[in-house]
Amino acid sequence: MSVDHFNAHAQGLSSPATKHFTLVASDANDLAVIPRAVYVNVGGVAVIRDVAGTEIAYNVNQGQVLPFRGVRLLSTGTTATLIGWE
Repeated sequence: MSVDHFNAHAQGLSSPATKHFTLVASDANDLAVIPRAVYVNVGGVAVIRDVAGTEIAYNVNQGQVLPFRGVRLLSTGTTATLIGWE
């Protein structure tokens, strides 16, 4: 079993993530979990919607980290593969 010397500390937005998951692109549905940051697993274009409903296409590179908490990753126009960090 792993030893976690920090399990008694509160986790804030600037703390390292403890969970990761693939973001599923959809034109109809918001993300099931809003990530604290996004890691680009495969580069390309990521079309992300924010809480105000604004959609912007980002050109992203493999290995890039976006410190952004978007609510939806649109399938139309998205070619990148993104991992959410929580």
